[in-house]
Amino acid sequence: MPQSHHSHSGQFCKHAVGTLEDVVLEAIRQGFGTYGLTEHVPRYRHENLPLDTLKAQFEAFLVEAHRLKRVYAQQITIVVGLETEHITDADMDALDILLRMSGDHVEYIVGSVHHVNEIPIDFDRETFTKALKSFSQTSLDDHAVMEAFLCSYFDAQYALMRRFYPEVIGHFDLCRLYNPSLRFSEYPAALGLEYGALFELNVAAFRKGWDGAYPGEDVVKIIIQAGGRFALSDDSHGPHAVGLNYHRLRLYARQVGISEVWALGPSSLANSAGRFVAGKIAPGLWDQHSFWSKRRVQETVEAAE
Repeated sequence: MPQSHHSHSGQFCKHAVGTLEDVVLEAIRQGFGTYGLTEHVPRYRHENLPLDTLKAQFEAFLVEAHRLKRVYAQQITIVVGLETEHITDADMDALDILLRMSGDHVEYIVGSVHHVNEIPIDFDRETFTKALKSFSQTSLDDHAVMEAFLCSYFDAQYALMRRFYPEVIGHFDLCRLYNPSLRFSEYPAALGLEYGALFELNVAAFRKGWDGAYPGEDVVKIIIQAGGRFALSDDSHGPHAVGLNYHRLRLYARQVGISEVWALGPSSLANSAGRFVAGKIAPGLWDQHSFWSKRRVQETVEAAE
């Protein structure tokens, strides 16, 4: 059962560390059953690395990821995917081309949005504030500015879902990274659940100072009420972060009422996006798997604090 659907390595991601093989070996050491390799797609903007360099790097990632999938097939189930970028429409068009050229080498998509008004929202608080203030020209009211910011973020998420049907929705409420107490009930927003995407419980929020995972409890409840499904992700950026804070993720899932988790696996039938992968419910009581016994001491310490 132990799973993660979202990871990065320093070999193919500038803000991560370690090689892709190191990440896989650490996942095997910890006893993961399914582990997703999902480097970022190239960003199509002039201020980034030359486009040819980025394309070559991503192609090299796919080659290496599938090599590791074959080499370690007897020890772990590796699924090879990508994490999206949606800065401008150019990224969407380029992803369309990349998916056609990559064929079945891209087995699934983690659909994520990291920019609003072409400004990063998860780099640091200063840059986030810049993104937020980019909407202040339309209103002097703080509530209206935040609402415009959130609507832009969710519009981008919705466009991504409708065009590419990502199998996993990445850190869905990343837009409130620096405002974890913000409640979406105070703002008009919509969730898209109709094609069966898995919403990841992303443990990276813990290492960024949250008391819970992405998405927050209020969003989890909305997803549950709408019949949505959840998958686990460590969003690791190197071997050191594989499975990091998973003992807290288990506790958080229990706290917010998640009784079942899903994992991606091969399917004989094409899904909504034409990819041959599908979500499958983890058998039995997912939180009673032997994987978690290694983390029970940590859980006891956390619960006592």
